[in-house]
Amino acid sequence: MSDKEKALLAFAVKLTLEPTNCAQEDIQQLRSSGWTDEDIHDATQVIAYFNYINRIADGLGVQADAWLGEFEKELYR
Repeated sequence: MSDKEKALLAFAVKLTLEPTNCAQEDIQQLRSSGWTDEDIHDATQVIAYFNYINRIADGLGVQADAWLGEFEKELYR
């Protein structure tokens, strides 16, 4: 994995686990890693959407389809 990708993943973790601690320094780090403002905007939208929809599913007790468990087993084998 490239340093550029690692920077985006670190941002995704921070936005997911501690969103109130995200700051301009985080955006600047992404820019310094080679991400454009459009890239950062798009990534933030996707990260936030998945956080939102997962919280909705968890809050409503939605269970994953059975095929997803099989897919995960295969993925992490």
